[in-house]
Amino acid sequence: MEVLTIILQILLGITSFLLTMLILMHKGRGGGLSDMFGGGMTSSLSSSGVAERNLNRFTVILSLLWVSVIVALGLVIKFSSVS
Repeated sequence: MEVLTIILQILLGITSFLLTMLILMHKGRGGGLSDMFGGGMTSSLSSSGVAERNLNRFTVILSLLWVSVIVALGLVIKFSSVS
């Protein structure tokens, strides 16, 4: 069980980092934190509609994987401490 816990923790770290990067890549919707990180670029540098939809899809899929890893890690830790 310890190996599974370590694998899930590594997977959680990787998915957390990737999810953070994907969220920062989204186009800003107004003045806010996105402008601080370069989201306030001119419209000529903005992504196309297809690229934005693909980015949304990747973000949703990765966030579902991230939640699944958290639930799996919680279950592994809970049931490994029982025995």
